[in-house]
Amino acid sequence: MKKLLLLLMLLPAVYRASAQKAPADAASPHEQSISVIGGTQGFGAEYRYGLFSQLNLRLGFGVLPITANNVFTLSDVHSNNTLSAKFTNIHLMAEVTPFKSFKFLRVVVGAADILKGNGHVSVTPTDTYTYGSIVLSPDQVGSLDMDMNWSGVCPYFGLGLVKAFPTKRFNINLDLGTYYLNQPTATFAGTGIFSGNSSQSSQLQQNVQNYRWLPVIQLNFNFKL
Repeated sequence: MKKLLLLLMLLPAVYRASAQKAPADAASPHEQSISVIGGTQGFGAEYRYGLFSQLNLRLGFGVLPITANNVFTLSDVHSNNTLSAKFTNIHLMAEVTPFKSFKFLRVVVGAADILKGNGHVSVTPTDTYTYGSIVLSPDQVGSLDMDMNWSGVCPYFGLGLVKAFPTKRFNINLDLGTYYLNQPTATFAGTGIFSGNSSQSSQLQQNVQNYRWLPVIQLNFNFKL
């Protein structure tokens, strides 16, 4: 991750140094830009390089840290719950403008390496629980945790809307697509009276084996180099 950040920081400097050696009136055949990105795959940055007039390469990263409390309710059970998602990826994309006279539309394909892909749900009852003549406190009742993890290299495909490079210095464009993630691993872990739920991890694994699509809606704020 640190190496990627360093690379993204150095690329503009290398570009400027090479541009200074060229004649002042010579136009570069390869457009370049740096982008700040934000959307469903998180926030991050990208470097875009125009390989040919209708083909660009994009190298970047995205970080998604989300934590929300008490986002759902359970019938007949008063509880505190926490839902969190933490995703970090580095990605390499190729985008093609299929129609030279219609630069508004781009086809984007590529892949990402999911360095961290974790979804976590925690449920902690807040009421006492009566079992026959035994009354259990919330601490004795315990808690239930569910974890799902994705990792590895996964493909991406989608469409880009609005021209890839700014006409002048700045523009905003949009990406709509999806990652097809590797099959997740899923586990249950419980304490107190929920400790027996750990044995249900295999059933949970089977239930979520098709949770592999990660939709991407992303705004790109592009600065031309």
